[in-house]
Amino acid sequence: MCGRYAATLPPEMMVELFNLLNKIDFPPRYNITPTQPIAVVWEQSGRRTIQLVRWGFVPAWVKDPREFSLLINARSETMAEKPSFKNAVRNSRCIVPASGYYEWMKGPDGKRQPYYITMQDNSPMIFAGLYSQWAGPDGEEVDTACIVTVEPNLEISSVYDRMPAMLTGDAVDMWLNTRDFDATAAAQLALPLPPGSLKYHPVGKGVGRAEAEGPELIRPISPEEAEAEAAAKPKKKAAAGGGQLDLF
Repeated sequence: MCGRYAATLPPEMMVELFNLLNKIDFPPRYNITPTQPIAVVWEQSGRRTIQLVRWGFVPAWVKDPREFSLLINARSETMAEKPSFKNAVRNSRCIVPASGYYEWMKGPDGKRQPYYITMQDNSPMIFAGLYSQWAGPDGEEVDTACIVTVEPNLEISSVYDRMPAMLTGDAVDMWLNTRDFDATAAAQLALPLPPGSLKYHPVGKGVGRAEAEGPELIRPISPEEAEAEAAAKPKKKAAAGGGQLDLF
């Protein structure tokens, strides 16, 4: 799964990179977590815009989002058949710009070490995504999205068993163009990147805290620092939820 990522691209770069009609002032984020606002790009009638939506997909047919499971990822292999996603795969595809994402590797001792994963050439990542525009009975409206995931490529398979579907080149245009490319064509775009496309390094365990933020979270840590963190006494976990689900 992909449950933490960073997005530090300047708004002006986003406009130029994705040929957007608008700009949003979204500050650099180094630890974006589920239920928080995320910046996504979608295309409607050939016009691309960037929007802030809730990370946690809610299909339009859901009556009460508070009673619906938090869907932050959609598996590419089954998304076209799943009731929650099949309409979005046909009509509501988006991209999620990112600078990198985090994954936790389980070591031989059972302990998990977070890694920060980026493109080998440090270029922006473009995650394939799905969005939904939910409207409630009292007129309330919430836009939500999720990130599509795929089987890992060679280098990421040593870290985790899934990875975000990342789009490059013409695949970005095809993914966003729901008028000319149907669900079958879209599924063929959601593939692992070729081996050698990505790089990763260990980072501090502070990224596991939803409230943690700042560039220090992506700083590589040394083996000595990682060993010291592993030996440290675990801090008491916060109460479940931590206020993260209060958007509904």
